[in-house]
Amino acid sequence: MVTPDQIKQRMEVVGNDGLHVGVIDRVEAGEIKLAKDDSPDGLHHFLPLANVEYVDDRVHLNRSSIRAMAEWR
Repeated sequence: MVTPDQIKQRMEVVGNDGLHVGVIDRVEAGEIKLAKDDSPDGLHHFLPLANVEYVDDRVHLNRSSIRAMAEWR
């Protein structure tokens, strides 16, 4: 299980297809907050921490980049 302390600010987030989803702003209330300066619409987006499969030098999601972007809020 991934813990919030494994995820650091400015880490890249990628889908299980290896494609870019965003960049970490921070983790808050069990969600990943993505940086708005890397967002296509200039807004913060949120993904549940439960969507993280594993963390190495990047945050890897358990879903495709397209699905992640369709589901973010």
